[in-house]
Amino acid sequence: MKAQRLLIALTVVNLALLIFTLARIRPAIAGDVPPVLRGRALQIVDERGRVRASLEVLPATTQPNGETYPETVLLRLITEQGRPSVKISASEQAAGVSLAGPSNTKDTYVILEAKGTASSLRLRNEDGREQTVKP
Repeated sequence: MKAQRLLIALTVVNLALLIFTLARIRPAIAGDVPPVLRGRALQIVDERGRVRASLEVLPATTQPNGETYPETVLLRLITEQGRPSVKISASEQAAGVSLAGPSNTKDTYVILEAKGTASSLRLRNEDGREQTVKP
């Protein structure tokens, strides 16, 4: 009889603990989402794990010929064959958009650039014809 009373008491205690635990659980609310996603870079990959888009901050660099490139934010949209077909960049000195032709082309592109106080639009076809438009 004592064992039966002990089992009933333990069952009641377990039930009380379960009710207390369930009462403390709060449902997820959209307001609990952090307002900012922070990181040094962002990559979006396809189902095969290939990078299809990236957003990163590139550090300032100096080329072997002495030309310097400032720190730049760069967004790339990449084709399934790995070609960055769309690039958008921004730095303190310049901003630009580059659109490249399909993966089977080498020299087909459009570049829209604002550098310093000047802007330009450069168009180039695969056959080598090129046109630059400046105001």
